[in-house]
Amino acid sequence: MDKIRIFATCDIGQAALDRLREKGWKVEVWDQFEAPPYEVVLEKVRSGVDVLITTLRDRIDEEVFRTGCGKLKLVAQDAVGYDNIDRTAANRYRVPFTHTPDVLTHATAEFALFLLGSAARKLGPSEELVRTGRWKTWHPYLPFLGVEVTGKTVAVIGTGRIGKAFAGKCLGLDVDLLLYDARPDPQFSSRLARLAEERHSLGLASRLCRVEYVEPDRALREADFVSLHLPLTEDTRHFLNRERLGWMRREAVVVNTSRGAVVDEAALAEALREGKIAGAALDVFETEPLPLDSPLLAPELKEKVRVFHHFASGTVETRLSPDPDRGMAGRCVQAVIDLLEGHYGGDPGRMPWVVNKEAFRN
Repeated sequence: MDKIRIFATCDIGQAALDRLREKGWKVEVWDQFEAPPYEVVLEKVRSGVDVLITTLRDRIDEEVFRTGCGKLKLVAQDAVGYDNIDRTAANRYRVPFTHTPDVLTHATAEFALFLLGSAARKLGPSEELVRTGRWKTWHPYLPFLGVEVTGKTVAVIGTGRIGKAFAGKCLGLDVDLLLYDARPDPQFSSRLARLAEERHSLGLASRLCRVEYVEPDRALREADFVSLHLPLTEDTRHFLNRERLGWMRREAVVVNTSRGAVVDEAALAEALREGKIAGAALDVFETEPLPLDSPLLAPELKEKVRVFHHFASGTVETRLSPDPDRGMAGRCVQAVIDLLEGHYGGDPGRMPWVVNKEAFRN
């Protein structure tokens, strides 16, 4: 029997990859910082690899699945999102693909909260003031002031795992929470409202905070801060467009740690430039890395826009832990082990992190 061959398009952490090597499987890792060219991925599949370990930067399309037909057993994505994988083609060739949900929930939620605070309190411009030698004296309101988050209204757009975790963390800042989701979870909002009441009754909150699901127009019109936690679908692409940006308050700040394309970046830059909203803190973009000619990087927006390099899940624990209950790498390789060792009765439709379960239903 031929030895199992696995090709990882990125070094996802040696401790996790060693779990595969300990099985006697051959693991080849692309050792460059940049993603492998598409042709390299195709060649590896053509050569007969059994498993691809991929990231969001790899294009896994119809040609990849067709080339791997009869040999490719699994695409294991080291990410929660899978916009880069052609689901229809995976189903056609009956190749399961997996992702790494849950383990980055709190890392991403807390990062979104930190972005919100950074934008509100102008941490970036303040540091720049010091580093460039422009801090000459103290003044009560010059050259700028931030705004407090406590007591404000936060719109949470999308209440999946990360959106819910973010909303829970926001309660500690005594904010009103306006929740929006295409599929509301009234049990979640009720639990959160009870928690807000309990904090207030115990004297842990300065005010009794509102928690409720509302329609997106109301959420955007009333919020001081709008945090996006939407998956990227045809329905959510450019969710925050020119029209919806026009609904927002002039003092409002947008935070995005979900998917870049849920925001119309040209419309956002225009709204910021024209003073229709106050600021934005962004960790994801339609094109990554963000092109230097992006309107979001225009010099006149420097103090209004905080930009980061898709870093919300960027913790040692979340990215590198070999423990499948703790880290993306651990969950990714556990999916490989489950498939190759025939766990869950050898049925991909029963395996917990397989995305395209529908391809394996009788």
